[in-house]
This record gives sequence, structure tokens and C-alpha cells, in this order.
Amino acid sequence: MSETLMDPAWWPAFRVPASGGPGVVVVYRNLVDDYGIDFLLIPAGRSGVRRTVSWEGELSGTGLTWQDLIGVADNPAATADAVNDFAARLLLILPLLSDPDIPEGAIARVSTALTAVGAPQNTACRTAEYLLGRLTSRPWHDPMWESPLSGS
Repeated sequence: MSETLMDPAWWPAFRVPASGGPGVVVVYRNLVDDYGIDFLLIPAGRSGVRRTVSWEGELSGTGLTWQDLIGVADNPAATADAVNDFAARLLLILPLLSDPDIPEGAIARVSTALTAVGAPQNTACRTAEYLLGRLTSRPWHDPMWESPLSGS
């Protein structure tokens, strides 16, 4: 899989559109000497996109709150050329999470998604705890800034 995702001849992209709201496109940017992953926000009802988060060794940009993330993951648009599986959608956009205050059920939700895509059940909960801990404790931006989905 990594050979495909990181092949300089291709730029794999995964569409995660949301029904009636904003969606996300994940692009593996495979330029020689300029590899990265870009998360592009697709505003609701618009054709334009804007880069919200980028990964080039570490994440930078303005991420999403847990509620915004779940809003995208739980509301797939009826599009054949997009990721429509709920577990895959959640895990694909999980790196966008920048909310330090996640609800109590978040670990169980991510654990269930990991198991659904083939992670061993006996390690899924511990993996979910680790992922959410790493995502919510890293510095992103001033905590007073609002989510890019809020319109500000």
C-alpha cells in the first residue's frame, strides 16, 4: 500500500464529501523532494476548496473539533467516487482533529472504527487512546480560534 500511496507518478486522493455540509479531500502529494499529505476542506455548496491541514513531517494548519469531524464522518454524500464507509471515513480524516476536549465516547468510537477496518480487537482500544491522546495534545493554533467550519 505504501508503494502506491507514495509513488511519485501518482497523487492518490480520497474524497470524503458530507451530505449537506462541508467535506474533506485527502491528497498524497508525491513530488520528488516535496512529499506531503494535504487535507482540503470542501465548503458546503461550493466547488472551491481550501487547505486546512498539511502534513510534511508534522501537521500544521487549523484542524476540526470532534463535533465537526463526526459531522463529516457520519454524513456521507451519495457519491459513488468517494469514501462512504463510516469507519474508513472517520479514520481517514482523524488527523484533522485538533479539539483538546473530546467527549467520553470518542475512544470507543475510534476503537470500533479501527476494528471495523481490520485492526486486532485486543489492541484497538489502546490504539484509539494513543491516537486521540497524540492528536489532542499537540499544538495546532491559538485555542481561542474557532473551527474552520464555523465560518470564522
